[in-house]
Amino acid sequence: MGPLRRHRTPSVRAAVTAAVLASSAALTACGSDAGSAPAPGDTAGGDPLSVVVGFYPLQYAVERVGGDRVEVTNLTRPGAEPHDAELTPKDVAAVSEADLAVHEKHMQPALDAAVSSENPDKAFDVSTVAQLDAPAPEPMFTVGGGEDHAHDHAHDGHDHDGHVAPTGGTGEAATPGQESPGDGHDHDHGTMDPHFWLDPVRYVGVAEALSTRLTEIDPEGKATYEANLAALKKDLTSLDQEYRTGLTTCRSRTLVTGHAAFGYLASRYDLTQAAISGLSPESEPDPGRLAAVADYAKKNDVKTIYAETLSSPAVAETVARETGAKTAVLDPIEGLTKDGTDYLSIMRTNLTTLREGQGCS
Repeated sequence: MGPLRRHRTPSVRAAVTAAVLASSAALTACGSDAGSAPAPGDTAGGDPLSVVVGFYPLQYAVERVGGDRVEVTNLTRPGAEPHDAELTPKDVAAVSEADLAVHEKHMQPALDAAVSSENPDKAFDVSTVAQLDAPAPEPMFTVGGGEDHAHDHAHDGHDHDGHVAPTGGTGEAATPGQESPGDGHDHDHGTMDPHFWLDPVRYVGVAEALSTRLTEIDPEGKATYEANLAALKKDLTSLDQEYRTGLTTCRSRTLVTGHAAFGYLASRYDLTQAAISGLSPESEPDPGRLAAVADYAKKNDVKTIYAETLSSPAVAETVARETGAKTAVLDPIEGLTKDGTDYLSIMRTNLTTLREGQGCS
């Protein structure tokens, strides 16, 4: 999960520019009727607020807080990676006309560009309230060279060369070797891990800010937004307690994951994330890197390698074959893949998976 890679950015910008021009032309063509249209945010006639969002966790939060006072359009199609989202002229028009556009800066550059050009005054960037305090981790494995060096010189999750160690609650450097400079990095993902929603406590903070913003747009809905927020906070607090209880006693506290999506979850519940790749599930580790992470998994007696939904399990399966470990699936909840599921049910499925994979009692 992460935003588009740099080498794709020019084509994304070109697509956004074309979409903006097309949507602007369409809006101009119907401009003669604009005077009779209700003002943005006017719910006096019973029309809900129109809210566009970048991807599913934002949709879930807005729908829970907004209730029937909002109508939400998710710009990431079902089954698609959020960072792969391409905006059509219709999407750009939806951004332009929305009462609120909710996005996470750096997660989806195409949407960032559309919001900035089309509707900056109605934009809400959740990265400003999500407590994104975990530096975006680099892929942490390389071939050969100085495992002892990485351990002896680790301070605050970095060695003296600035290489990022595993992320999570322990803060210990468990890197089996030093990072290869410039190999497999995810520099286009911004400077912070964006997966805040996998930590229910951080998710509460975003929900609170959304309630405040919706109230600013629609003051008459204040009581509704506050009541819905209270119900969501109760659910998220209960979820947090389930994770705390369920992950208290585990045989292993190291998560070997396909890519670095679970840093905030690991940090909240005293686990250590050891990701094969960086923030982007599209990054492909080379054979040497796979061999190194397999060696690390063997040395740390890791029994489960985690793949994830919406991306290929090939990397996790390769490491599992090399180590004799099994694979399991953790869902980073970037989008829904099954009918009848939602954020809470998927998080609880993840907890069941973690308890089995980490040997928790």
